Amino acid sequence: VAVTKVRGGTPGRLTVNCTALRITLPKPLARGKRASIAFDVSLTVPGRNARFGREGAFRFLGNALPVLAVHDAKGWHLDPHVPIGESYYSLAGDFRVRLDHPSALKVPATGRTWTKAGEPGRTVTHSVAHRVRDFAWASGPFRTATETSTGGVRVKSYWAPNTPAAGVRLTRKEGARAVDRFGKEFGRYPYGEIDLVMTKEFGGGMEYPGLVLLGTEKEGSPVVHEVAHQWWYGIVGNDEYTAPWLDESFAQYANARFYGWDTRGCWSDIDWPDDRTALTDSMARWAEQRDQYHLVYSAGSCALADLERTIGAPAMARLLKGYARDHWYGVSTTAAFKKAARSVTGKDLGPFWKQHRIR
Repeated sequence: VAVTKVRGGTPGRLTVNCTALRITLPKPLARGKRASIAFDVSLTVPGRNARFGREGAFRFLGNALPVLAVHDAKGWHLDPHVPIGESYYSLAGDFRVRLDHPSALKVPATGRTWTKAGEPGRTVTHSVAHRVRDFAWASGPFRTATETSTGGVRVKSYWAPNTPAAGVRLTRKEGARAVDRFGKEFGRYPYGEIDLVMTKEFGGGMEYPGLVLLGTEKEGSPVVHEVAHQWWYGIVGNDEYTAPWLDESFAQYANARFYGWDTRGCWSDIDWPDDRTALTDSMARWAEQRDQYHLVYSAGSCALADLERTIGAPAMARLLKGYARDHWYGVSTTAAFKKAARSVTGKDLGPFWKQHRIR
């Protein structure tokens, strides 16, 4: 990724292993005022099968476009990339994107998209996305299908020709069901459209606002977990480097509920490496102990299932919908979730937080 021809400010040097670029404005920007910065970006997709990578003729451009760094009470957040999971922290903003590409390629993208004819042999895909935390797209000779979920969400499926047909059918079905169900449980999906991008060899799944990348086999894909991320990270934001459990554990809990997994007694199956490790540890910890990162998924979803049993299913339903509403398009923290949980029950949850290592 190369940024050149910066206008509206003076660029510094790349830092944080070439992932952060400071641009100094001509004068300080007062609260409530506006400024404009422009620059050219050149992207070369890496030769790897990853969220920013490629698989055969297909290209994935996730976390490729620059986004504004977050500055809060703790200062600037310039967290490093991690080899597992995510370490992103971004605020909601608007994107208007025009992608000019060969007509033989389909280009799924964040936002509501439509196409128009371009120059001979080329097509222009337009995308408009409001209040999203990032913009991602893919390209390739995908096969496509579009349907509308029962709840009125446009579900656009894109798949590589060698993707197993049974997996494509199951992914499309479960993706549409999931976006409707989670809309009822957490708050209506606000973006109108979601793209399911499927290939055979992509490792697992990866979420972006309005678009998910999915490795898809005959038995399906992790589509339900990735769709749940539209709420937990996408709509209800969090600092994924500092508190990854706030999106991964919540998405996996939603996944478990969707499939009706039996989570009774699941906590007794959790194997913690030591007394210091907590569910709420940061990606700095998990990146050092990669073999323990699964705890964010397994112990995290189990903890939320145990919370549901502790306060009761009706209270848990009120908690999640109210918690999502209060942080809609915003940013949450572990302390904010604890406060929300206390508000729906008269029980002392102190012992629960301690037992489940939510610190």
